[in-house]
Amino acid sequence: MLVDNDFDLQQDLQPELIAGERLLWTGKPKTGIVLRISDAVYIPFSILWFGFAVFWEFGASQAGGYFFMIWGIPFIVVGFYITIGRFFYDALLRKSTIYGITNNRIIIKDGVFNTTINSFNINTLPNLGLDEKKDGSGSITLDASTGNFSGNRIRNLPQQKPNPQIEFIPNVRSVYNLILQQQQK
Repeated sequence: MLVDNDFDLQQDLQPELIAGERLLWTGKPKTGIVLRISDAVYIPFSILWFGFAVFWEFGASQAGGYFFMIWGIPFIVVGFYITIGRFFYDALLRKSTIYGITNNRIIIKDGVFNTTINSFNINTLPNLGLDEKKDGSGSITLDASTGNFSGNRIRNLPQQKPNPQIEFIPNVRSVYNLILQQQQK
């Protein structure tokens, strides 16, 4: 068995279990600010957006154009979020995320402002993807091509949900193998 020794995580997921189901593993993603490969594109874009919005606001304030100053405020807010705020939102979301693997399902419990519980039947997952780093940490992508998780999207934009993942966990290979073993039963 691969059960994590964190009693609090097990207690948090206990109400989500159905009769006859038992937890085989629990875990949490790495906390703190994390850069992703997609940030190589999004960071330059967000800096340009935010820079232009600040330039706009500065120009409008110098010209005394109150209408244009007000018009620029939403662009400043969006620019701030995509440049800086999204990293903090992502860190908060991962801090509140709990993963669980049972003999029947994969459970992902997360949420910043409210709790969301996603459950995936191990036996009907069409594909699993493994991304393992040299230190043994990594992510497992659950291929769910229907529902809220369709498409290849940016995780840390709040209105969009990417393919679900068990992400940034230590010993990712052992968790991946545990899922495969459960699929074969």
